Amino acid sequence: MTCSVFTVSSENFLLGSPESTILALSGGIGGAKLALGLTQAIPPEKLMIVGNIGDDFVHCGLHISPDLDTLMYTLSGKSDPEKGWGLAGESWAVMQAMEDMGGETWFQLGDRDLATHLERTRRLSEGDSLSDITTDFCHKFGIDSQIIPASNDSVRTIVETTEGDLSFQNYFVQNRCQPIATGLRFQGADKALPHPEFIKILQSPFLKAVLICPSNPFLSIDPILAVQGVREALRGCSVPVIAVSPIIGSDSVKGPTAKYMRELGLPVSATAVANYYSDFLDGFILDTQDEKDASEIRKMSISVKVAEILMKDLATKTKLANTVLDFSNNCSKRSLNLQKNGLKSPQL
Repeated sequence: MTCSVFTVSSENFLLGSPESTILALSGGIGGAKLALGLTQAIPPEKLMIVGNIGDDFVHCGLHISPDLDTLMYTLSGKSDPEKGWGLAGESWAVMQAMEDMGGETWFQLGDRDLATHLERTRRLSEGDSLSDITTDFCHKFGIDSQIIPASNDSVRTIVETTEGDLSFQNYFVQNRCQPIATGLRFQGADKALPHPEFIKILQSPFLKAVLICPSNPFLSIDPILAVQGVREALRGCSVPVIAVSPIIGSDSVKGPTAKYMRELGLPVSATAVANYYSDFLDGFILDTQDEKDASEIRKMSISVKVAEILMKDLATKTKLANTVLDFSNNCSKRSLNLQKNGLKSPQL
């Protein structure tokens, strides 16, 4: 199964219904880059982003949602372009004062960034939902796209290592991913309900495509997929589900994806990522450096597009977004092709 060569520009991608919507599943930095590109390629109000909450934690008494904040800061144009997280032009007086007092400073919180966490924590304590707070923050940041948490319930990523179980931030930030990972679990995911708008849009006749951003499949996307009913809803949705590879040239673009895959005995390849998503995936975009993997992915009855996927600036983010949109517009549902061939969709 293949997709045709693309001649349709993203300017015409949403023609047909004035309410056509793109749904993206995203972690932090890598996913936020593509999300920003999508806001340049389509009207931003036509984009809904479901953010990972497995990274959320309470630190110094504050509820911190790192991936939701990275999405907000990036889409509002306020993020630090060098770090990819936090706010540009940030000051660190509070962290310096904490250090002087012997407090915990392993998780850096800028002075203005602290306002986000203080206000979120206050409102949560008064009974507001995480999604309502996130929506209000987006309005205040001037963001036209909708950013929602995967769930309003608690889901926490626990990294199982040779040194014991670690919460995600203790593993990722405090220990700099150095412990050898042996597995993952998502605490609370079996009881968490997906955000109502998440499931509603998956069933909407106005949905055009579902995009899996090039975030870490295990640490950023899997906590979303682990929320009860999400994977089933993706398998059952009527539009193409497209993923962008987080692997370029047998290595991760950023973060511990490659390290984690090696430690679990998985090959560090675009093929392995496509296989991980294979129960619901219709199309996969991989980098030109990994073109050799295309034939193996097509054997899974997944459509493949080979393109330059490294996002270095706004132009390359927008170019990749256009590529993803055109590809999804020309992709058929994998389930239909499997039925034609008398095959069954894989189940996890």
